Amino acid sequence: MGFFSKKPKFDKDRKKERPGGLWTKCPGCEEMLYTKTLEANNKICPKCDYHFRLSAYERIKSILDPGTFDEMFKDMTSADPLKFKGPSEYPTKIKKDQKLTGLKDAAVVGEGKIDSKRVALAVTDSRFIMGSMGSVVGEKITRLIEHAEKEKVPLIIVSGSGGGARMYEGLISLMQMAKTSAALKRFDEAGGLFISVLTNPTMAGIMASFASLGDIILAEPKALIGFTGPRVIQQTIKQELPKGFQSSEFLLEHGFIDMIVHRNDLKERLCKLMDYFQMNVGANQNVRS
Repeated sequence: MGFFSKKPKFDKDRKKERPGGLWTKCPGCEEMLYTKTLEANNKICPKCDYHFRLSAYERIKSILDPGTFDEMFKDMTSADPLKFKGPSEYPTKIKKDQKLTGLKDAAVVGEGKIDSKRVALAVTDSRFIMGSMGSVVGEKITRLIEHAEKEKVPLIIVSGSGGGARMYEGLISLMQMAKTSAALKRFDEAGGLFISVLTNPTMAGIMASFASLGDIILAEPKALIGFTGPRVIQQTIKQELPKGFQSSEFLLEHGFIDMIVHRNDLKERLCKLMDYFQMNVGANQNVRS
């Protein structure tokens, strides 16, 4: 019997002790990335520039000045108006995602500062029931819009939702589209600045309401943006879709969004846009006076 004919017993024990989560596979280039290096790079692949999804609080940290975020309406939670029954009941699904994400619902809203400038900021999180918009998401965003109008501060909403309106709440969910849109109309009439930031994915009811109503619409590279997914559209119309259909790049080329902004440049770009628009608002007020 040779020296190496028996596999040492300690190999199995070592394998059990080996920590998980050290490496992350990039969906863009399939490169294996050291997770800590990826996180240090704002969750952007250093090989192909693929933008991984950020949680709501990661997004807030990447945009706002450190320690300036004051969260609002944090403890709002959804009711179960339909007493929805299915493979998983609605309250059970909510509790599961609350535990998974540490959030009460799919939106985080509040006020903070970008380069010492006050802003009202909302972020939707695709980890919570696909970032879908139910009564809580709609109410939080509407209240934040009204807060921005009252305080006369710019409004930024970062959308990341693949779930649209939340079917578990029926018409109560659908009406949030109209409610948020009406609040933005009032904000616009009051002279407010709204910058919408679209991330991967921004789809369905959120895209069909507040996400598409920005004075300026920015998007991250290669984000999926639209109403219904490309596969559903292709199956419905029985036609081949254009290459890159519903990507940020396709929508920029066709005039639906204003610019594509790399995640590492987003904070600086938001700051410049706010400076530019506030300067021009001041100039117009001086001309009228």
